Amino acid sequence: MGGVAAVSGQDASFAHLIDGRKKWYNNRRLIALNAWIMLLCSHHSSTNGYDGSMMNGLQSLSQWEAAFGNPSGGKLGLLNAIQNIGALAGYPFAPYMSDGIGRRKTVFFGATIMCVATAIQTASQSVGMFIGARFLIGFGLTFAANAAPMLVTEISYPTYRAPLTSLYNSLWYSGSIIAAWTTYGTFKINSTWAWRLPSLLQAIPSILQFALILLGPESPRWLIRNGREAEALKTLAYYHADGNEQDPLVLYEFEEIKAAIEYDRTVASNIGWKSLIATPGNRKRMRIIVALAFFSQWSGNGLVSFYLSKVFDQIGITGSGTQLLINGILQVWNLGWAVFASLMVNKLGRRFLFLLSASLMTLFYMAQAICFAEYAEHGHPAAGHAVIAFIFLFYAAYDVAFTPLIVSYTVEILPYNIRAKGFNVFNFVISLALIFNQYVNPIALDALSWKYYLVYVCWLAVEFVFLWFFLVETKNRTLEETAALFDGDEVLEQIAKKAEVAHDVYEDGSLEKNSFGADNGVSRA
Repeated sequence: MGGVAAVSGQDASFAHLIDGRKKWYNNRRLIALNAWIMLLCSHHSSTNGYDGSMMNGLQSLSQWEAAFGNPSGGKLGLLNAIQNIGALAGYPFAPYMSDGIGRRKTVFFGATIMCVATAIQTASQSVGMFIGARFLIGFGLTFAANAAPMLVTEISYPTYRAPLTSLYNSLWYSGSIIAAWTTYGTFKINSTWAWRLPSLLQAIPSILQFALILLGPESPRWLIRNGREAEALKTLAYYHADGNEQDPLVLYEFEEIKAAIEYDRTVASNIGWKSLIATPGNRKRMRIIVALAFFSQWSGNGLVSFYLSKVFDQIGITGSGTQLLINGILQVWNLGWAVFASLMVNKLGRRFLFLLSASLMTLFYMAQAICFAEYAEHGHPAAGHAVIAFIFLFYAAYDVAFTPLIVSYTVEILPYNIRAKGFNVFNFVISLALIFNQYVNPIALDALSWKYYLVYVCWLAVEFVFLWFFLVETKNRTLEETAALFDGDEVLEQIAKKAEVAHDVYEDGSLEKNSFGADNGVSRA
């Protein structure tokens, strides 16, 4: 997380409460908090990344193809899509568990199912057993995917909230890298362990979360919403102010959370799923969220994410070792760009990064289509190599916004009362888009070859236009202020004013602001 300035550039209402000497690397409580956040990031995001890259790699393994009858077309599409079909089965229940039993316990529930599912996947003796295990992986992942990013954004220290929540999805590539290089390392094993070993390693993040997650902090927002205000204040103070419950920043956060939740209770009536479209502000939120969910999967990235070997075959790169090596290098490249963008999100802003991403993706995908066509029509090897170069450039463009921001932007614009349901809709739409991609892409690519790229070029241009007109900038605000942006200036001022009252009480000289320097940083975590 290096390179993120704690206060620099802040124009938020809480900026004057931040001590510039308190950094993520010199305060023991912040180090402990961020360690819990990294544990949360390791599950859904890296597990999802591992799965996508693993399935890509397995398609280049003759041992896997032989074990399951050389799947292709619709059968191959089903093997990839079944995880997201499993995810669909969990969506009706996930938000109720996140809001009902808490974020931590919901993550624990999902991790438990994942441990069982990966064991079945590793032990698969038939294609039906493999498909059933992948269904269970998707089902368990739904619960962790709903609760984990909300917990990350709800417990983060204010100045690090945006980078950390952006890193959540960026670490998709950490799992992807491990899977890519694992399959590259096992493809020479002359037994079914060439594919069973990568499958077994997929369980590691789930095992860690199963063992540790209940020892970590619960969301202060969830605690306040459920009448456990003393616990919420203690949690905020412990991780954000070295245990000082009278710290001005902690009091500001505590009162702002209470004000926002109280506003949601009194103004936004609890009418279940209808609350997502009950107000103009919520309708604006859901329009953006649904669009981002589709855009994240329908930007042409699905071809490379799940069917890279088929793309390689069509441009003359057919060696398994070469395909796996390029896939491994691509994942490292992706992680670097995604992490860089995550650390720059507060400086450059969400809107700038999204527009930059959409414009460059359109350009580089068009270049891919031209080079693909040149190879298909004339068979020039240089054209095939150029396709690979533009795949790397396209992914750099994708990674500066769509990898780090789609989750962080979604959870930050949703107020607490609809955050779990709204984020569930986001994940549901992604699963629908993925099922379409994973089932249709191999069929369309076989039928249309390079012409299929032109469909995505046109769609990327549509994405840019939508983002230009509808995306709202949210940088340098607290979570509650960001969510209130869509409800009008009056609501924003009302919530901020109530939070400021608590700070004013303690700023009249009765209390002196705590030092957050290195001395406090060594207090017991």
